[in-house]
Amino acid sequence: MKMLNEKVTKLLNEQINKEFYSAYLYLDMANFYQNKGLEGFANWFNVQALEEQSHAMLFIKYLQNNGFNVTLDAIAKPHLVYKELKDPLHGALEHEQFVTASIHHIYDVALSLKDYRTIEFLNWFVKEQGEEEMNAENLISAYENFGKHGGSLYALDRELKARQFVAPSLNLD
Repeated sequence: MKMLNEKVTKLLNEQINKEFYSAYLYLDMANFYQNKGLEGFANWFNVQALEEQSHAMLFIKYLQNNGFNVTLDAIAKPHLVYKELKDPLHGALEHEQFVTASIHHIYDVALSLKDYRTIEFLNWFVKEQGEEEMNAENLISAYENFGKHGGSLYALDRELKARQFVAPSLNLD
């Protein structure tokens, strides 16, 4: 028995693709920093990619648990071009703002359809996106304040190398 609205499930399916694209984009950013010899920055974005993959998996599991088939689409090639070390940082913030707007749109549609189950599910993502934007803003601030010069860039890079992936704990059963 399907309990979710078809319009909402379509948007959730689209969000899966956006989350996997986010992972792909962050892998591209990690690669940029790895090629610059900044392993900490690369690590920060590799962890970010793992987070986005886990978000996609949460959407998949939610749809499956509610009796819907998941439709996986092709993942677009990242299109951003990075010339300066700060470019991926700003690109990441802009992308997180895009993802936030997408999740808010799904939330608005679910609310208009009184799809309370999906609203409850999305509440975690609304909070998560606030954290994602804050993390991106903090990384930009750290770079602007400390990372523009040799020694301080080295110290910031070492700090970012310590970041580890922690899988989200969202009970979908």
